[in-house]
Amino acid sequence: MAWAARAVTVVLAVVSPLLVTAAIWIYATLPEEWKSPETVTPLTAAGVTFPAVGAFLIAHRPRLKLAWLMCLGGLGGAVHDFCQAMMLLTASHGNLTLAGFLRFAVYLGWGVSGLALEMLLPLYSPDGRLPSRRWRAVVLLGVVSTVAETTRQFIRPDPPLEGYLFPAVIHNPLQIPELAPYHQTMLVVNWTGILATLPLAALSMLLRFRGADPEVRRQIGWPLLAFAGYIVFMFVGVAAPELTWLSILWAMLIPVALLFSVMRYRLYGIDTIVSRTFVAAGLLAVVGGVYFGVAALSSLLVSGLDQIAGLAAALFTGAFFQPLRRTLQRSIDRLLYGPVGDPRVLAERLVQEVRRGDPAQALASVIGVLREGLAVQGVTVEVTGGEPGQRVGVASATSGQIGDAPREVPLVWHGERVGRLLVGPPTPRRFPAAHDERVLATLVPYAADVAHALRMSADLQRSRERILSTREEERRRLRRDLHDGLGQTLSGLAMTINMARLSLKTSPDAADGLLRELRSGMDSVTGDIRQLVYGLRPPALDDLGLAAAVRALAGPATPEGPVTEVSVEGELDDLPAAVEVAVYRIAQEALTNVRRHANATHVRVELRREPEALRLLIVDDGAGLAPDRRAGVGLTSMRERTAELGGLCLVSGGPGEGTTVEVTLPLPAVPFADTRPVPQHG
Repeated sequence: MAWAARAVTVVLAVVSPLLVTAAIWIYATLPEEWKSPETVTPLTAAGVTFPAVGAFLIAHRPRLKLAWLMCLGGLGGAVHDFCQAMMLLTASHGNLTLAGFLRFAVYLGWGVSGLALEMLLPLYSPDGRLPSRRWRAVVLLGVVSTVAETTRQFIRPDPPLEGYLFPAVIHNPLQIPELAPYHQTMLVVNWTGILATLPLAALSMLLRFRGADPEVRRQIGWPLLAFAGYIVFMFVGVAAPELTWLSILWAMLIPVALLFSVMRYRLYGIDTIVSRTFVAAGLLAVVGGVYFGVAALSSLLVSGLDQIAGLAAALFTGAFFQPLRRTLQRSIDRLLYGPVGDPRVLAERLVQEVRRGDPAQALASVIGVLREGLAVQGVTVEVTGGEPGQRVGVASATSGQIGDAPREVPLVWHGERVGRLLVGPPTPRRFPAAHDERVLATLVPYAADVAHALRMSADLQRSRERILSTREEERRRLRRDLHDGLGQTLSGLAMTINMARLSLKTSPDAADGLLRELRSGMDSVTGDIRQLVYGLRPPALDDLGLAAAVRALAGPATPEGPVTEVSVEGELDDLPAAVEVAVYRIAQEALTNVRRHANATHVRVELRREPEALRLLIVDDGAGLAPDRRAGVGLTSMRERTAELGGLCLVSGGPGEGTTVEVTLPLPAVPFADTRPVPQHG
């Protein structure tokens, strides 16, 4: 039977628009005295769009009640238009009796369409069930009111010719003249029931929306917007008939909204549509009013200068546009999402919270503001760090429950991933929306800043511990080398001297051999001392200076390696010793990485002295950095050397774009005294 149902709906989807098209053509051929002032109504739009969308839904979900109501209501609207056109055409040819019988089909189509589309469809949206049994009373009210009004039209007495819309009265074969005194009362009672049912049907969707979970809210939002807008425009058309076209256009959007509600509500956010619609409508209304108002005012004040008036109006309107757009967006955000609807307010509050405490407390502030702004059940921020290949959690903070499948948002600071944000499911009070993306886009950079500060604090603490441990290890190594190596060697040399003194008189040849051994031993001691000194500070810095030492690291161009260009700006002679060593070691490590991994053809090294900082820039045109790279020992060493001096080390570059290493080291306001040894001459 499913194939038969689909076949019927396909026929309806084709027949209904054909009936509407035929009705429009018949209206166009009618004599002027028989033309109706309203040839296109919301029922016309329903006859074109509802059956087509209903047939599409039935093809995918044959048991969906909403789709059948859409097909039935659309067919009723098409029958109404076609039969009314045929009624007027028949009456214009003088056959008023046949026109009277066609009039029954007109009102039957009206009743079916109105009951199915304007009353039952919103009551049973979006799942084909009533919100509760209590709403059966509303269904009963709508059915009784519609049937009563249709029946009244069937039995109403013929109106007098005076004041009648057409040249001749279309006779009603079923008229009951005795009901003429009660005709107006019946009209008021019936339409009171109809007009009461329409907002109640929309109210049922609003109550569903308030009590639903986030997913169902998003589904209900589409038909709720569609039906609420139609009801508003329908009452506007009753009050101002010249604006009836608004309800006609809006009626064509209702089936599209229902289609999204059933098939694509997860893909398209209804709140985004509402937000942009209200912002666009507000801009159009206010800007249009301002433009025409300023134009009219300037025309009065500057009479005869229409071009100047138009230019003034355009300039005045343009000045208002952007501030007005921001104001409208903030207003609709607050309307849809409450007091946390404006992401800028959240950002300002987050900044204030971050300033009040240390980074650890700031992390709790970040998740608190994010959770409130996103209206989710929980938020977690994880900050990662640690040694290369051994990434560990530096810090973690959680507010609420993030569930089993939270959304993961990376925290990226200047191209480097410093952690991640885990967002839990939304709370029932709001549905997930494009607003969430605005909140994330605004607040995630602040969260990344806090995560980076935490990471830097952890790295600094780890560097201090490593410095202390390394210093003690170096002291122990120096003690061992001096005691076990150099000390033993000097003790041996002292014994050799004593033996040479004893044998100097008795055996000069033996004394000479001992003295030669002494000389060789002294050369070995000199080499050991030189190695100890070289380990404490690169000798190239004392022999050549920082600029020449970096140029020496670059070396001459070779066929196998890249061409390295070194440029120096500013005076580098009075730098602190620690800064010199850090810059030298970082440049050494960076150039080593370029030669080993980058496959670059050109490297540019810049050293620039500024009033309060020393900058080192190393740029190559090599392979760049992989997206999933992990910092190796070299990059970690460069960052740690920079952090020890309170500086900043940034490493960037995408695949195929080369790599850039930018190091900034702060310099003291008072220059350091040059403590390097002065070469002795002569």
